[in-house]
Amino acid sequence: MFNIVLVNPQIPNNTGAIGRLCVNTGSTLHLIEPLGFDITEKAVRRAGLDYWHKLDLKVWKNLDEFFEQNPDSRCLFATTKTDRPYFEADFQEGDFIFLGSETAGIPEPLLEQNPQQCITIPMTKEGRSLNLAISTGIVLYEAIKQNFTNYKEMM
Repeated sequence: MFNIVLVNPQIPNNTGAIGRLCVNTGSTLHLIEPLGFDITEKAVRRAGLDYWHKLDLKVWKNLDEFFEQNPDSRCLFATTKTDRPYFEADFQEGDFIFLGSETAGIPEPLLEQNPQQCITIPMTKEGRSLNLAISTGIVLYEAIKQNFTNYKEMM
């Protein structure tokens, strides 16, 4: 129903948790290389990701390859660099929800080219950001909430 796109994720446990989230929501996980970890079958088995084989996973060499293969994709970019809260976005089935790496976020040029598609999770000024897996869950379940009638048919 939805597509989660992680741009250069660095922490395998976050990606593993997001993979589990995608399996349980019927979402596709897109990983944009380079990755900060190994996702070979042996590596994910060692990490205890026994559900990884159920994941609808697509791995892309870079953002250019992703956009060449998905030219008409409807994208939303989760970032701390906007004031538009995620719950004001109009999520639609098939949306691609982008989240950046734990250390750098989504590349600035991509955000600058798509300011109307940028969304954020409101936070106090005490912290700089939320955990990547938690952020993914917050935004993904808002998208599901907005499309729940269609989502119920998948259950």
